[in-house]
Amino acid sequence: MGESGLSDKIHIEEPGPSEYRSPLVQHEMKRAGVWIAMGVAVALIVLLAQPIMLIMGALVLATMMDGGTRLLGRVLPIGRGWRLAIVLLAALAFLIYTFFLTGSSLAAQAQAMRVIVEAQVTRIGGWMQQLGITTTPEDFKNLASQAMSSLGRVTAAVGTMVGALTSGVMMLVLAIFIAVEPKLYERGVAWMLPMENRARFYRIADKMGWTLRRLMFGRLIGMAVEGVGTWLLLWAGGVPMAGLLGILTGLFAFLPNIGSIISGILIVLVGFSAGVNAGFYAFGVYLAVQIVDGYLIVPMVAKRATDLAPALVLAAQILFGALFGILGLFLADPMIAMLKVYLEERSRMLEAERTDGLAVDQETP
Repeated sequence: MGESGLSDKIHIEEPGPSEYRSPLVQHEMKRAGVWIAMGVAVALIVLLAQPIMLIMGALVLATMMDGGTRLLGRVLPIGRGWRLAIVLLAALAFLIYTFFLTGSSLAAQAQAMRVIVEAQVTRIGGWMQQLGITTTPEDFKNLASQAMSSLGRVTAAVGTMVGALTSGVMMLVLAIFIAVEPKLYERGVAWMLPMENRARFYRIADKMGWTLRRLMFGRLIGMAVEGVGTWLLLWAGGVPMAGLLGILTGLFAFLPNIGSIISGILIVLVGFSAGVNAGFYAFGVYLAVQIVDGYLIVPMVAKRATDLAPALVLAAQILFGALFGILGLFLADPMIAMLKVYLEERSRMLEAERTDGLAVDQETP
């Protein structure tokens, strides 16, 4: 009896899950809600990987269109809609000239390049076997197929011709809608934020837009320089398939680090198929073009906007390529640049607010 009375005095009732009015329960419910929301967000990102990457691709395309429209506005004092139409028509004319007027010759060169690359890989495999390295050309093919199959779930959706065409059309239409009136969508996103956070959002969004425009402008300049330079120099040296190699080099230049390696391998393989001298000349052309782009174009244009470490970009490409497929591989660099800008601007704003708070405290008697 005495022990029971002592136990009743020691026991203290605490609020349970049904006591929603308790501050402790409310605090714990908020913490649980945050973790549940994070789990749901991760699940949605995994399930909606394809549309998320398509939207991000549309934003990048819209930024490129917006940059061209702004640049054209410096020389043509006409309405924004007309300038955007000129940019789109110029891009369409370039694509028609490149792929339709020269499509038959490029298709024949592409088929011949495939045969040459396979023959060169077979030759390299035989040479490695002579050196005692136990490998065969089939090992290279299996390695390439494994690398392509590990690009993620999005590749399966856009890998077919119909899927790629549909995805491209959706990204293009969405990008055009955004580029026509970007401030409209910016104000729409800001409307969903609290009033006290909207000014900060506008500043960060403006900085992100400026950085992405600068980055994409530098990327386009680099693609043009690498593509045209490779084509002209290979053509002057008598290297076969100079036109196709120039186009592929220009397209792969959109991918930092990885793109230059792929284009370099193709240039060297095709060059050595025409002879030893042509192979060394093709290798010299590749080095010259990469030096001009890496030490002239990129420092003058892209690095002024955002200076990303090569290892960081490569790691992001590997991660985004594995998670989101080929679109993630292409968009890794812009997305990391935007994340870097956001973190820098937020850190700068928090530091400014902390400095202002200290100044107010010092002025207060």
